[in-house]
Amino acid sequence: FRSDLTFVNKSIIHLKREAMQTSKTFNIHFWLNSVKKKNDLAPIYARITVDGKRAEISLKRSISVTYWDTRSKRANWRVPAGKALNAYLDQVYADLLTCHKQLLAESKYVTAQAIKARYLGEDEQHKTLLQLVSYHNKNMVSILKHGTLKNYFTTERYIKRYLKIKLKTNDIFLKQLSYKFIIDFEQFLRNGKSINDAQPLRNNGVMKHVERLKKLTKLALRWEWIEKDPFLRFSLKFKKHERTFLSQTELEILESAELPKEIHQKTRDIFVFACYTGLSYIDVKLLSDNHIVRGIDGDYWIFSKREKTDEPLKIPLLEKPLKILKNMIRNFMVRISCCLYFQTRR
Repeated sequence: FRSDLTFVNKSIIHLKREAMQTSKTFNIHFWLNSVKKKNDLAPIYARITVDGKRAEISLKRSISVTYWDTRSKRANWRVPAGKALNAYLDQVYADLLTCHKQLLAESKYVTAQAIKARYLGEDEQHKTLLQLVSYHNKNMVSILKHGTLKNYFTTERYIKRYLKIKLKTNDIFLKQLSYKFIIDFEQFLRNGKSINDAQPLRNNGVMKHVERLKKLTKLALRWEWIEKDPFLRFSLKFKKHERTFLSQTELEILESAELPKEIHQKTRDIFVFACYTGLSYIDVKLLSDNHIVRGIDGDYWIFSKREKTDEPLKIPLLEKPLKILKNMIRNFMVRISCCLYFQTRR
């Protein structure tokens, strides 16, 4: 025990000399918070002072006011557990000096709060993977579209599942991210069970989740939460699929087909409308009468924006989609008239 204590004391002296050489306004001392005293026991705090500004850390230790030496800022070594408490305080002192030295070596702006954050593991060096994911998802609510953000939440669920099942932990530090972590995460997605049973994960689905993780690490690099890119040697491998398109004949068969149910007719009309305008389902869904305008050629046009990319749209309304639009409006007006008729009858 004495040899360990001697080693700690020598380390403190060495670190203190280095700190004195680099900063004349840096100081650490311990004190009792008498305001929070209970049954003659007061909690011990560490006070860090840099350039006259303070930061205080509760050390989660208490001692009787009677046994505290205000001059040495330590416990009376003659009392029970006094030596052990002083050894703990010496170690805290050494750790705080080390934090100060690290910040100087990293050319960081040294403040009392920065030293405190480094000691408590709350600075950038100690950011975790799930802190990065959570920070991204909360701050991108107003930037990313709902569907895109929902995909990030799904990726977060896969990351949490991977950490729990494979790494047996709830979280890891960002500095622990590596090429091996990415490869193992990819294999976990390929071989594991899908969150949505109706949509099993295939190659491109796996790659999309890995791609989102890559985008998150790029943000961490930009925010200086990590120093190196774990994706540096990793390449995403998407499989290209040949898309099939309806022929003109097939589209005409769909248009002229007799569908007994009204819901099927509506679905068909919306699909055909999208075929002739090139709009996605969400763009058709958000379409309103404000988006239908007459162009300088005298014909009707759709002036809108793509929901996903926010890019402007100017699409001429051809005869068939315009007919579908008029039928929808006519049917809507008929329903309104029927509702008003039955209300007046009551």
